[in-house]
Amino acid sequence: MKKLSFILAKMLLISTLSADDLTKEELGKTLFFDVNLSKNRTQSCATCHNPQAGFIDDRDNGVGKMASLGDDLKSLGDRQAPTASYAKFSPKFHFDEKKGFYKGGQFWDGRASTLEEQAGGPPLNPIEMGMKDETEVVNRLKENSFYVESFKKLFGDDIFKDDLEAYEAMTIAIGSYEKTDEFSPFDSKYDKYLRGEYDLTPLEDLGMSLFFSNNNNSCATCHVLKGEDQEGETFTNYEFHNIGVPINHDLREKNGVKEKDLGLLANESIKDEKNKNEQIGKYKTPTLRNVAVTAPYMHNGVFKDLRTVVEFYDKYNNKDRTINPETNLPWDEPEYKSTISLKELKANAQNDRKVDALVAFMKLLTDEKYEYLLEEE
Repeated sequence: MKKLSFILAKMLLISTLSADDLTKEELGKTLFFDVNLSKNRTQSCATCHNPQAGFIDDRDNGVGKMASLGDDLKSLGDRQAPTASYAKFSPKFHFDEKKGFYKGGQFWDGRASTLEEQAGGPPLNPIEMGMKDETEVVNRLKENSFYVESFKKLFGDDIFKDDLEAYEAMTIAIGSYEKTDEFSPFDSKYDKYLRGEYDLTPLEDLGMSLFFSNNNNSCATCHVLKGEDQEGETFTNYEFHNIGVPINHDLREKNGVKEKDLGLLANESIKDEKNKNEQIGKYKTPTLRNVAVTAPYMHNGVFKDLRTVVEFYDKYNNKDRTINPETNLPWDEPEYKSTISLKELKANAQNDRKVDALVAFMKLLTDEKYEYLLEEE
């Protein structure tokens, strides 16, 4: 019922918009839901970043949501679509000289420096939305008189004289929508706790103490930006690391991918560096906002349960964490071992209660509108 009401609300919004008083954010919202911008008119931005599901691809896709199905309803990716929640806070892709790590950007490998660049990627990706080039996308925009009027109103009467400029205008509009509070409301129970509007349970309180303690575990090493008790925390420092995520053999069996995923090394902006091989197998640290409702986990969707993720981290420091609870087999091998961030992963071993506490804390990071999804677990 909630999903149906949501769809009806979007249809109502689009039907009531007019080019005369439209904002870039509103135009971007319309574009975000438009399936006509894909080759077979089956897929929109919202298909893989569903606002009703924490802005991830919540379709099963025949692979348990581990990767997205393309517009042709056949092609399967090799990485999970990351949440678009709180994505606007990621800095532009850059190298942090002080810390010695690459940071920021969009996608798992940071190859799009900004939200606008990211928005321009999927329409032209042959296994995603499948459009041939920018001109083909712009021609779809021209089919819609509402778009023609709106683009001219917001970007100038000459906007359609250059297809590349029109395409860039489209990405600017989508990026403007993704920067609205709809994507980052900061209204979770954790945020309410910081404002004195929510009392933590004993387990949540323990989890919070553990999470922010660098002496106890490694969570805060990569998943804290501002610090404990700071409003506006996004729960990622936007760095790139290799944490030894196991190969997802189930996904590879379905999508037919044979080559290894290079991770950050796939980002063309760093290919000419002398020490480029140091970046192999690294991925951007994701936000933990809405993490409890955006399974499966890791760049390849290899883990189904949040508790498994915590146990996986603990296996680096706990000699008793030798078995993956989802397979009842030893943890599988990663694609690349040489660049694993062992220093950052070093921590104290966690017992089962502490693992439960960390999971309880991360559930607190769920936006209010998604709390009902926790109840459906």
